[in-house]
Amino acid sequence: MDEQMASGAAITPPSGACVVVVPCFNEAKRLQPLRFSEFLAQDHRINFLFVNDGSRDTTLHLLETLRANHPDRIEVLDKQANGGKAEAVRSGILHAMARGDVAVTGFWDADLATPLEVIPQLLAKLLQNPKLEMIFGSRVRLLGHAIHRKPIRHYLGRCFATAVSIVLQLPVYDTQCGAKLLRVSPGLGAILASPFESRWIFDVEIIARFLAFHNKDAAFAEEAIYENPLPRWEDVSGSKVRPTDFFVALFELLKVRRTFRRAPVRP
Repeated sequence: MDEQMASGAAITPPSGACVVVVPCFNEAKRLQPLRFSEFLAQDHRINFLFVNDGSRDTTLHLLETLRANHPDRIEVLDKQANGGKAEAVRSGILHAMARGDVAVTGFWDADLATPLEVIPQLLAKLLQNPKLEMIFGSRVRLLGHAIHRKPIRHYLGRCFATAVSIVLQLPVYDTQCGAKLLRVSPGLGAILASPFESRWIFDVEIIARFLAFHNKDAAFAEEAIYENPLPRWEDVSGSKVRPTDFFVALFELLKVRRTFRRAPVRP
């Protein structure tokens, strides 16, 4: 079964734990197990759920080895068929939430373009402000911040973020950064109940669904969602995202826009 844990044994994280989902598809060459091990030794509040999304290389073997080294902190969800990053993230978050003792979840890119050390920073801000439901890493180029992106991806990203801001009527700066934490709530379960319609911009769809769930209240969303400028981000080679995918993303944004407009306002 796709939802069967590769480890075969249930793991109970500490009460109120933060479980971060890491989607993995053919990540054997980019995965850095040592960095995860070092991080786990330093921070005992955060656990990881790796979702192997039908990898055809040795990714699953690496994940199993990492899990064996940290059986109380790491879980592996092995999905034998590749369903795409969006579904890997959705199923992983729902799997984490189903345990019942997880307070915060979210997802992080396996290539660690955003360093793991940023997770505690985002988690602290989320927990300190009870109004926050979601906190996103944002790749803002500021003095004192080491944000290294390829120029073409940066400019296409700015164009896309502007389009998203217009569609959602929210001042979003960076929707596609793979560093996001979400507060566990019944609302989050409802938002993720059905598969995403988009494969490339499911991050945008999460925001759109959040808005729809909360009666399209943009003022509320601006208080509940926080974009945190990242101190460091590195464009890692081997990314599966290509500049031409910008046009695919625009097409998917139109689909999200139609769905968002049709979403009923809850009484």
